[in-house]
Amino acid sequence: MATRAVEVAVGVPALAPERPVTWPKRTRARLSNGLEVILAEAHSIPKFHGELFFRSGNAAVVHRAPGLAEMTAIVARTGTARRLSRQIEEDLRRTGADLSSSAGADTSEISFSGLSEFAEPLLGLVNELAREASFPQAEFERERRQKLEEVKMQRTEPDFLASERLRKVLFGAHPYAQVAPSEAQVAAYKREDLQAVYREFYTPENALLLLVGDFDSSEMLKTAENVFRKWTGKKPEVPAAAAPANPRGRRVHLVYVPGAVQTQILAGCHAISRKHPDWVKLGLTNSLYGGAFNSRLVMNIREDKGYTYSPRSGVNALRQHGYFSVSAAVRNEVVAASLTEIFYEMDKLRSLPVPEAELADAQNYLSGVFSIGLATQNGLLSQLSVVALNELPDDYLETYRQRVRGLTPQDVLATARKYLDSANMQIVVVGDRAQIGSQAALFGELEVYDAQGKRLE
Repeated sequence: MATRAVEVAVGVPALAPERPVTWPKRTRARLSNGLEVILAEAHSIPKFHGELFFRSGNAAVVHRAPGLAEMTAIVARTGTARRLSRQIEEDLRRTGADLSSSAGADTSEISFSGLSEFAEPLLGLVNELAREASFPQAEFERERRQKLEEVKMQRTEPDFLASERLRKVLFGAHPYAQVAPSEAQVAAYKREDLQAVYREFYTPENALLLLVGDFDSSEMLKTAENVFRKWTGKKPEVPAAAAPANPRGRRVHLVYVPGAVQTQILAGCHAISRKHPDWVKLGLTNSLYGGAFNSRLVMNIREDKGYTYSPRSGVNALRQHGYFSVSAAVRNEVVAASLTEIFYEMDKLRSLPVPEAELADAQNYLSGVFSIGLATQNGLLSQLSVVALNELPDDYLETYRQRVRGLTPQDVLATARKYLDSANMQIVVVGDRAQIGSQAALFGELEVYDAQGKRLE
């Protein structure tokens, strides 16, 4: 049997050579009103995908109210000076188009897609939403009520409570510490607050229009100029932000949820933003640790020990700062055991070079995921937006796979030692204090909070 297994293994064909990526024609321009435009032709289907980004998000207005940019984006979509919400929906349906709006910490955006033959009317609607959103009072009240229900629901979700606490611990007085508003803050939103954010953020000099699809770039550029040329407005001032917190030594932050039958674990430390030259190195290191399904952490606490179904780690990039995190939802009785293995795998990666075969597997994985992500118009749009919004080199995408494959075990070892800051990792556990408090206290000084974020004795 053993001999047969060897024969089968030997007979497995080697991986085929990696296929080259055929990069689409890309055009970068600036319209007469200052709007930056990036166009990429992709003719596989007769559609196009687009995003109108604004380089301002929740972090820029957190001093007024958390989540204000997100609420502005949501309500801006509900009506313009020319169209009510119902007409917007009918116009989209008639042309087979989709459109949504959202905001994160650093950006606000209008996302859309449709048939190429209807590109001009769809861009016209985007222009209206960017210039002439009317913020109907009834729509504002409806969206605010929905947001209040969402905020209430978040207080029952362990992964949200863990993320909120970790961000507060890592960022302190910096705007990135604020993940979501409270019920009281949402209740205090005013329509005029949203209109003020809209006037400030939604300007062409603060925006980036990115289009990918079945079009001729020169013609599409003319269309964009014709549609957006009357839109005016300057770039907003960026408010100064406090420095993030710098927690030293492992500490444990327990969010007390009485009666919880399992525990959400989330540990993290400061890392880097996308612009940092070590980003690709850290991405590969994360893939080896816990960022891929065959990573060390998954093989250990999921496959071998059965502590959890979905452990994972990630590098979370924000514009000004970034952080590394590792998470797992585990049974109450194995909280200490899970944390032990989380740190065992972290410290092992910081101590010993990765075997060449394991490194090659991780490189194949990252390269493959990257290539698959370019196979659709929307995937290509996503990659191009990362490059543009983070001001990465023009050849960043073209050279990515080459840079991943050029990394060595020593690169991984040095990166793990530099960024997987085991000694200063901040640990958040969300669960029943009576069940997990003594286990959590084994890993650092314990602080306890309720689900509303109030410190408990």
